[in-house]
Amino acid sequence: MQNPRTALILVDVINSFFEPGQPNHYPGVEDVLEPMRALREAARRSGAIVVHAAERHRPDFDDFEWRKLPVHHIDGANDAAFFADFAPQGRNETVVWKRRFSAFFATDLALFLTEQGVSRLVIAGVKTNVCIRATAQDAFANGFEPVVPREATNSNRPHLAEASLEDIHRYMGRVVPLAEAVDMLS
Repeated sequence: MQNPRTALILVDVINSFFEPGQPNHYPGVEDVLEPMRALREAARRSGAIVVHAAERHRPDFDDFEWRKLPVHHIDGANDAAFFADFAPQGRNETVVWKRRFSAFFATDLALFLTEQGVSRLVIAGVKTNVCIRATAQDAFANGFEPVVPREATNSNRPHLAEASLEDIHRYMGRVVPLAEAVDMLS
């Protein structure tokens, strides 16, 4: 197989998870920030595509998620804003707004990546057992190779994160050390 074109998907790097006091913040979430910065910098240096996939909901409209979760990530709200230095920058970066866990569900992400000739995705962000797993599963279902760098994702449910990483590696793609994922983006 020839060298696949690789893109970086940063999932939910928003204030809700990373700003202390926000509704989805949890102890240890900050451990993924430096690994994600390393991935992002490798992608920026090489010109690889960076997709910022972030959850965003419409104000003043009902959303099916509210039947299971409290109202969150409303367009324009502080919890939905990109965290610190993780806002998109440069011409090789784009945003995909998602309303469910997967960055693929009801978005044009698969179409966009296919049009760009991408076949492999390095997926990083939060939470391993929810949005990362859903995105990896849908990446695989859409014909992309999902790669999850172990150090660039975590969860407030470590046992579920480990089970999800095992399933991703066994059934969908690969779970690799950070250095290997950086090399894929370089």
